[in-house]
Amino acid sequence: MIDWDRIRELRSEIGADDFLEVATMFLEEADEAVARLIGIQVAKSLEADLHFLKGAALNLGFVRLSALCQDGERRASAGDTAVNLPELSEAYNASKQAFLSQMDAAFAA
Repeated sequence: MIDWDRIRELRSEIGADDFLEVATMFLEEADEAVARLIGIQVAKSLEADLHFLKGAALNLGFVRLSALCQDGERRASAGDTAVNLPELSEAYNASKQAFLSQMDAAFAA
């Protein structure tokens, strides 16, 4: 679900303080984007939000979320708005929970 090696790599690249700021900003923006997805009926808007989530998720190691966003983005770019939003939302929430609950242990290793 989460690529902890990627998270440690990012933290090492940008420093602990900046990492915390980036992670906090991602989670805030992702919360908003996931909430917005529920009501989107326009493929281009859906595609844009999924593209944002995909990139941010990859950057923070949220592997499953990124894969679901990539699939949804591909569908939306073809005009298909029938993305499995409950699955995507569940993947985001599970990844977020795992990230927050395991972050301290991941950096202690």
